[in-house]
Amino acid sequence: MLSLTEENYLKAIYHLSHDGTKGVSTSEIAEAMQTRAASVTDMIKKLSSKGLIEYEKYHGVAITRQGKTDALNVIRKHRLWETFLVNKLGFAWGEVHEVAEQLEHIQSPLLIEKLEVFLGHPSYDPHGHPIPDKNGKVKEVKKQPLSNIEKGNQGKVCSVTDSSSSFLQYLDKVGIHIGSVLEVQEKEAFDGSLEVVVDGKRKTSLSKEASENILIGVNN
Repeated sequence: MLSLTEENYLKAIYHLSHDGTKGVSTSEIAEAMQTRAASVTDMIKKLSSKGLIEYEKYHGVAITRQGKTDALNVIRKHRLWETFLVNKLGFAWGEVHEVAEQLEHIQSPLLIEKLEVFLGHPSYDPHGHPIPDKNGKVKEVKKQPLSNIEKGNQGKVCSVTDSSSSFLQYLDKVGIHIGSVLEVQEKEAFDGSLEVVVDGKRKTSLSKEASENILIGVNN
């Protein structure tokens, strides 16, 4: 059984490694965990001793198969709890991340199994992120940033890369949610900002940073 801190590190390493496909530097981990490099080094030793990560000088930290399984289990719990909080308790999508951060560490497989059944086996959380199944399989969809959409084209919002409350509250303010259809009417060459129409009704301006954090589904 992993400690709360070990689970948080493992989850951070998994995300930083782009789902386990690349090595991660200790400085990247320290920045993500908002801690000192010395603390990261100590944790690397602990996780390495448990066979969850491998560290090679100049190549960084690589997550092992078991480490990936454990990280996905924490992510699965987090996203199921976010779904529960939004769909069943009426939380706004910008209010649930911190609460789910606490709930994800509950060590009860039976509780999570019953929670998933209660929610109707959802595939995605309120932010459009895929929920891993109990075997660690993740259902992905092809997507691209809104910033890649050319003038005159449109697409449906399927996810966001920034789940901070400030960004989600901003999207609420401009009327953009998962499932919203955005049509790009103008694209400024100077700063990459966009003029978009939301669901064929409301026009709004989006900065380049905002449009890079809004993901549009790509049809196969």
